Amino acid sequence: MAEIRVECCYADYRVEERPLRFVLGGRLFDVEEVEDRWYSPGTVYFRVRANDGNFYILRHVEGMDAWSLDGFRASRNADSQLVAAGEVVQGPHGAS
Repeated sequence: MAEIRVECCYADYRVEERPLRFVLGGRLFDVEEVEDRWYSPGTVYFRVRANDGNFYILRHVEGMDAWSLDGFRASRNADSQLVAAGEVVQGPHGAS
C-alpha cells in the first residue's frame, strides 16, 4: 500500500478545513477542486479532483489526525496509473 500525506488549509473553524495537496506514492498532487465533503462520527471524507484530472476520496480520522486514500476514479482522459488505497499515516495532518 502507498503512503499518503495531506496538507490542508484551515480557517477559523475546523469545519472550513480542506485539503490543498497530497503526496501519494512519492508523487505530489495539487487539489484543484473539492467536489464533495461528508461526515461520519469522528471522520471527514473529501472527494477531490487533483491536477492529474483524476478523482480521489481522502478520509481524515480526526481523533488520530490520520489520513487515508479511500477511493480513486480515473478521469476519462487520464493516462495515469491506477493507485492502490493508501495506508493510514499518523502525524500532524498526515505530514511526516
